[in-house]
Amino acid sequence: MLLEVDGLSKSFGRRAAVDDISFAVDVGEVVGFLGPNGAGKTTTMRMIAGYLEPDAGRVRVFNIDVAEDRARAQHRVGYLPEGAPLYGEMTPWTFLRFIAEARGMPKDAARHAVSRAAQDARLGDSIERTIETLSKGYRRRVGLAAALLHDPLLLVLDEPTDGLDPNQRQAVRDLIRRLGKERGLLLSTHSLEEVAAVCTRAIVIHEGRIVADAPPAKLAEGHADGLEGAFRALTGGAETVQ
Repeated sequence: MLLEVDGLSKSFGRRAAVDDISFAVDVGEVVGFLGPNGAGKTTTMRMIAGYLEPDAGRVRVFNIDVAEDRARAQHRVGYLPEGAPLYGEMTPWTFLRFIAEARGMPKDAARHAVSRAAQDARLGDSIERTIETLSKGYRRRVGLAAALLHDPLLLVLDEPTDGLDPNQRQAVRDLIRRLGKERGLLLSTHSLEEVAAVCTRAIVIHEGRIVADAPPAKLAEGHADGLEGAFRALTGGAETVQ
């Protein structure tokens, strides 16, 4: 199993952001982490990626406990945070080389890794342009390439298409769909359209707790409005972004 989350909890003050959730992700699954704003999606992803310490519960990546061996676990995860920072004056090539060197890759391995990640992310001719001149869609692809750089089997992507125009959104979704055939993906989103487009399974989280875990088509069964109706029923009428 690529990822096992067991009894994970996190509170900020008196508010339980994540409340005793458990799930798993394996190769070939694209799992949509769906919920309204403030549901606990980003907090969960930060704990999985090892950037936030849980109050209780365990996260295991390739059977490695993230809390006990953070560096080894993080080496096996590709994490794209929401609003991932990029250096606008760099080109994607120099930025990815910088990330590779920060990971301690030897020069030849770094060169190969950058070429492969750039190809996987379909950066094309933009690889030699400064990042500040790229469209938001291509900047998001640079972030994806950085997450792919060390060739992880588990990808954790927080709102990868947020703020993109329809064409850019479709291009990133095509990329996610292709990557999901050979990896496990956990994809945080508040968009039902995203779930229907790319996910093999959907986890609905509301007020820090998992309220459903099933294939999107299964969730939609019995609801006149399909996924939209199911989402409203599970989250007390919360709105989604299409």
